Order: sequence, then structure tokens, then C-alpha cells
Amino acid sequence: MLIEPSDEADASVSIYNPDGTPGGVCGNALRCVCKYLYDEGLVRKPEMHVEMCGVIIRMQVSTSGLKASSVTTDMGKVEFDPEKIPVKLKGKKVIGRPVSIADEEYAITCLSLSNPYCIVFSDDIPDLDLGDIGPKFEHAPIFPERANTMFVLVLDETTLMARVWERGSGETQACGTGACAAAVAAVENGYCRKDADITVKLLGGDLIINYTGDRVLMTGSATKCFDGTIEI
Repeated sequence: MLIEPSDEADASVSIYNPDGTPGGVCGNALRCVCKYLYDEGLVRKPEMHVEMCGVIIRMQVSTSGLKASSVTTDMGKVEFDPEKIPVKLKGKKVIGRPVSIADEEYAITCLSLSNPYCIVFSDDIPDLDLGDIGPKFEHAPIFPERANTMFVLVLDETTLMARVWERGSGETQACGTGACAAAVAAVENGYCRKDADITVKLLGGDLIINYTGDRVLMTGSATKCFDGTIEI
């Protein structure tokens, strides 16, 4: 993750996956960047604007003492058009659509939040062999630019549990845009309600998502872990 100056926002951020490919928009990284800028005194504003992938993203900072403690990120509008996600399926939306992936049948929901997402609802989340199934989704022919895949268990109308397989990274502990995608898919499939706070439980912690229909708001904590120096 690289933080650079921006002519249009408070800062510009670029993300790279472990395999060297661009990471696109990353909601968790945005929160971390926001905390770093605030805590280091580089941008002392209750509302920050950060440029990522050519998009200006607005964030609200909550503080404890003189430090940022949590951040609410406006992840913008959801894209459902299959051609723009992209996913090679017909129709205006892909919501609970039956498809075959690696000779297995799944009901998938597809959308984009500046990254392509495929969401699968399942009761078998804790025991899912994501190392086996994740690559099959990522490289499925219907996803011309590969896809991030969220496997989601609905606990109740305001709580989801999710695991994520990210293209270029594999299974990760948490994914902010993925949590947003999971909540949006839950609303679109009738499991949750719009304009309500939805807790998405990930291996790395909880995020609060609110999908209004026009925007997706993500709220989560931000905690500093360590400092370090890389010598090149």
C-alpha cells in the first residue's frame, strides 16, 4: 500500500496484491490510511477525502483522545450491470442466479464496488475448504477479470458471517469492500433490510455496513499494530 500526494484529495493510495497485480479499491486499507494520516498529524480533519483507483472516497473520522479510533467510509454506489462488473451472464442483474462452477451448482449474486464480487450464501462457512474452492471461482470463465468471492452465512437479519477469497491474494482475514458486497447481496436476496446496520463477522473482526440503496457505508475500528523500516 503506497500513500502519495493528490491534486484532488487529501492523499492518493495505491494497493498491490502479493502476486504483484493492482488491488483495486480496498475499504480496510482506506481506514488504515485515514488513521495514519490523522494520528501522524498529516491531515487533521473530521472528514477526509482519499483518492484510490481514480475515485475520491469520503471518510468520517471518530476519535478517542487525539487518535482516530474508527472510520466510516462512503464506498459509493453499487454496480449491478453484468458487463460492468464484469461477469459473462445475461440480464440487468445477477441476483441468486444458478450457475455451474467447476461442475458444481451454486446460486451466485454478482456486483462491483470498484472490484468484481461474487457472493455465495451457504450454511457451511466454518468448515468450507476455501483453499480448494476459492481458486475455482477466481478463475471461472464467467469472470474475465477474475473475481473476489464471498461465502456468507446469514445468522439473522442484521448479522452475517463471511469468509473471503481475494483474487491475487487468496483467503484473507478481512475485506472491507467484500463485507460491503456481502451486506448488499443479503439485502438484494431478501435476508436483510436496507437502511439498517448489518454486522459482518470476518476472521479478522467485525464491520458495520449500511446499504441505503444509493450508497454503502462501512464503519470499523482502526488500530496501530507496529512501526517498521524497510531497507532497499
